[in-house]
This record gives sequence, structure tokens and C-alpha cells, in this order.
Amino acid sequence: MMEPVKELKYDVRRGADTYRLIYHSRLKSWILRGMIKKDEALVWRSGLSGWRKPEELEELKSYFEEREKERQKRKRTEKPPPLFFKKKIRNILIIDDEEDLCWLLSNTLKEKGYDVGTANSIEAGIRSLNKKPDLIFLDLKLPDGDGMDILPAIKAKSSGTFVVIISAYGSEDRMVEAKEKGVHSFIDKPFTEEKIVQTLSQFQGGNTQRHE
Repeated sequence: MMEPVKELKYDVRRGADTYRLIYHSRLKSWILRGMIKKDEALVWRSGLSGWRKPEELEELKSYFEEREKERQKRKRTEKPPPLFFKKKIRNILIIDDEEDLCWLLSNTLKEKGYDVGTANSIEAGIRSLNKKPDLIFLDLKLPDGDGMDILPAIKAKSSGTFVVIISAYGSEDRMVEAKEKGVHSFIDKPFTEEKIVQTLSQFQGGNTQRHE
């Protein structure tokens, strides 16, 4: 006899990461919050002969259906993204507490001709706004708060600055919240150099564009 759903435990695999002994309630929360979408994770639990996609399991299907209904509802009611003018990007600020990531991303951008500054906290990031960066790569998880806490300061001190969230803790809900607060784009960690270059190309130039 199958044990009660609330007692089920899973291993969850996403890319190279495997999370051990995740309870059903947490997996449900991840699905409903959009942190796990169809075709991007595998699960294993007692009774399975191998790894499965979570959307294929009977006890999890309804959560994906519920999430999709909510996504469609939001899509019908959400406001269109704001228009923005592309411009020449020269000065870039990276706000992230991972010093190795800052170093790697900074070197990559400098090799492509950009002037790059870094900050490892919200406080340091606010001080760096005096240099009026053209674009900011902003992490959500910083030692002195949520990365989005700095958005009002960016708007006040450097309103023409493009903001791109880079985070391993993003979800569809966070993306919607970020866009409502003026964020222009969102990149999941880990990311590739190609993704960074592709994102920058969205803002380079002089034509009016609508961000997708």
C-alpha cells in the first residue's frame, strides 16, 4: 500500500545538482512557485525503477496544472513591459557577493571593451551609483538584504540605468515582481558568456525597443 502523500520523500535532480530527501510539501511548493517547471528536473522515490520527470507522477501532475492555470491567468491580466531606448553601453556595474563571479564576469566584460566596477553588497552598490553606470548586473541574494532593495536608489540616482537580475534563486513570481519594479531583464545562474553577450545586445544601439 502506498504511503500517504504527505510522507513521501524524493531525490530531485536539476542539471548537476541533486537534492536529497526532499519532502512532498517542499516539492509541491517549488512547483507552485515556478521554481521547477516541466522538462527541467527529474525525481526519484521509493517504488520507482528509475528517475522520472515530476510532471509524469500522478501525485504531482495536479500541481503543474494548477501552476499553468495561474500563469495563464496572470498573462491575461499583466501589464505590457515598458518601452525603453537602446543606448551605447560603456560603464557596467556588477553587484554580487560572490567575489569569484565578479572577477570572472568583470574580466570577460573588460576584454570586450567595457569599463566595469564591482560591489559585494547593497551598501557598496549604492555608493557605486555615483558613477552613473549604463547597466547593472544585480544579484538578488546579498549579505545586507534582497538585491531588489537597491532598485529605488538606482531609480533616484541613475534613472537611465538598465538593470539585469542575475540569480540562482529566481522564480517566475520574482521575475514578475522585478519587472514591475523596473528591472529590464533576468538571467539565471549559472550562465554562459554567450548569454551575457546576448543580453547586452538587447540594450546596445539607438532604436526604441520593447523588452520581451
